[in-house]
Amino acid sequence: MDRVRAMRRVGLVALGVNLLLVLTKGIVWYQSGSLAVGSEAVNSLADVGYSLVVATGLYVTTQPPDTEHPHGHERIEPFVSLFVAVVIFVVGGLILWRSANSLLTGEIAVATGPWAVAVLAFAGGTKFLFYRYCLRLGQTHNSPAVIATAKDNRNDVLTAGAALVGVAGAQAGMPVLDPLAAAVVAVGIVYSGLEIVYDNLDYLVGGAPPEELRCDIVHRAITHPDVEGVHDVVAHYVGPEIDVSLHIEVEGDHTVLEAHDIESDVVERIRDIPEVDDVFVHVDPRELGEWKEDDEASRLAELSDEYTDGRS
Repeated sequence: MDRVRAMRRVGLVALGVNLLLVLTKGIVWYQSGSLAVGSEAVNSLADVGYSLVVATGLYVTTQPPDTEHPHGHERIEPFVSLFVAVVIFVVGGLILWRSANSLLTGEIAVATGPWAVAVLAFAGGTKFLFYRYCLRLGQTHNSPAVIATAKDNRNDVLTAGAALVGVAGAQAGMPVLDPLAAAVVAVGIVYSGLEIVYDNLDYLVGGAPPEELRCDIVHRAITHPDVEGVHDVVAHYVGPEIDVSLHIEVEGDHTVLEAHDIESDVVERIRDIPEVDDVFVHVDPRELGEWKEDDEASRLAELSDEYTDGRS
């Protein structure tokens, strides 16, 4: 499945799954009065809202380049992820406030019957399957928004489990476990929001990619038979994609055509890295005296040999 179809399908599936869960949880909440189930229902209702935004955002990010956005629209994805995080913070705070209020006032409703347990078990299983689905597609297609959706669903699995413990404990004669479980749900929700913000910071502030990827960039340049060295290597995130610029050192007796072919070959080698978008290569002939020592580039070149040996 190509990236465009995969991204758009995730948004629609997320919306459908969350609509189903908010309906089932809402019915059980209305019948049982369980705070833990109610917290889960509110969580799923918020999931429906952000699923609409995610579906719209993923549709926009998969639009082809145009005159106003010549590099495409993928750079919108981190902002979609941050929106998910904001929604998560609001929902987590609301649930925490309700659980604290219930504990302080002593107004605790105990769920009766098997439906509260059944719906939470169903929700946990559904969210686990959707978490695995989103994580696989997000990693395959390098999508921060889809990975953020996966992490939200992973935490939904944990919070559904906590709510399940609370409901079961309340039915067993320990009603205080119900609002305590709701508080655990809230903490898990807020934690997932923090994790999403942290994961997207590098995309938003232009951070450097992981060291192994930078080693791969240097390795692909330095192993070209006509490249004698590299320096001033800069790789940074622009949205979820990476822009690379570097200087390559070559002998000065190459013709202009040969130098152009060397540069083009190095560009294509680096651009073959899935995460890389744009590559800018400057050719430095020996005679211009622009060759220079670059400790960081040398370090990455040495490490790239280790990574290469480890993969072979």
